Amino acid sequence: MHIISFLSRWIARITALTLVTAPAWALQPPTGEVILTISGKIGETNRDNVAVFDLEMLQKLPQQTFVTKTPWDKKPTKFTGPLLRDVLAAVKSSGKTLTALALNDYKTTIPAEDASLFDVIVAHKIDDTAISVRTKGPLFIIYPFDSKPELKASKYYGRSAWQLKSIKVE
Repeated sequence: MHIISFLSRWIARITALTLVTAPAWALQPPTGEVILTISGKIGETNRDNVAVFDLEMLQKLPQQTFVTKTPWDKKPTKFTGPLLRDVLAAVKSSGKTLTALALNDYKTTIPAEDASLFDVIVAHKIDDTAISVRTKGPLFIIYPFDSKPELKASKYYGRSAWQLKSIKVE
């Protein structure tokens, strides 16, 4: 009887220890084509010290939609995608500056606090349609310009990045 009791306690301790020390795999590896790579000061990676996302991974994050006027379109445009702050949270970002790089080598610097102050999204849809590379895709960092008067300024327009391919957190 003592042996059974001892074994039960031993198994319970091993199980508890395993549950406490087992690593949580929060960021799964992509199963589709990688469309976003995040590097730098991040705490979650899923490939070679970077975090990579396919479209499905981004779509699994909570989605936001807003309509805003942009300097690039004649009429208000609808954008859909996860909040930039949710993407950064998924990789446990700890930096103060984001350097966004586009497929066409456009580079812009974004203060990380913008992700907290404004509902900036990483759009994967424009007007309910997936964004092709030809039409500024597959991803577009976009500010909700019409939500606050201060966002209607060239510094925020310049922080938007279409054809986004990577973000370096510094």
